[in-house]
Amino acid sequence: MAIRREDLERIAELARLDVPEARREALIRELSEVLAFAESLRQLDLTGCEPSVFAPADTPLRDDEPDGRRLDPTRATAAAPESESGFFLVPPIVENVNP
Repeated sequence: MAIRREDLERIAELARLDVPEARREALIRELSEVLAFAESLRQLDLTGCEPSVFAPADTPLRDDEPDGRRLDPTRATAAAPESESGFFLVPPIVENVNP
């Protein structure tokens, strides 16, 4: 499946990306290659293959120990325009969820 210029512009709009004109043709080719690869995966014969949802049970896990590299909330939010109780305050992204 090839990406059209209109598709790229719509994707960029939805993702709020500013794609420079000089980069658009290359990006169209790259996205088309990604979709072609994903489409080629449909050609695989997976008969008899069980779906895998979880990692193997014998995967070794490391101990969850602090490594001493910790940034306390006060220092982390010190340069933030707005913060409260160690959290960043950000403006809402969606102003009206009911169209």
